[in-house]
Amino acid sequence: MIRTELREHIFKMLFQIEFNDPADMPDHLKYYFETLDDAADRDKKYIREKYEAVFRHVPEIDELLNENAKGWKTARMNKVDLTILRLAVYEMKWDEDIPNGVAINEAVELAKRFGGESSSSFVNGILGKLSKQES
Repeated sequence: MIRTELREHIFKMLFQIEFNDPADMPDHLKYYFETLDDAADRDKKYIREKYEAVFRHVPEIDELLNENAKGWKTARMNKVDLTILRLAVYEMKWDEDIPNGVAINEAVELAKRFGGESSSSFVNGILGKLSKQES
């Protein structure tokens, strides 16, 4: 699988945390992997490890989002946008293999595919602001 596909699977897994009890997530993840017929073991390992890494950083990521999304606290955000932002912020702050520009571009593409009409500009604006702070 290419990174874009892997990222989409990570996004889908992260999206589930908004609707499931944390204690139930291992079962949900197990089922999700059972449905991934075209994924090699290395792909599944990458997806699982990145999902777990993002999940561990959600409190820190949400704090950054709440500080930088003026007028939009994470509790009010569309769950698709929030999940995309969480993944992108993780990549920007903690994943040294992903350049900020790639993380932002991939997030915008996910927003176009899965979000609402204004999701891509919303995601791009917040990530652009965070990226400037990193520079």
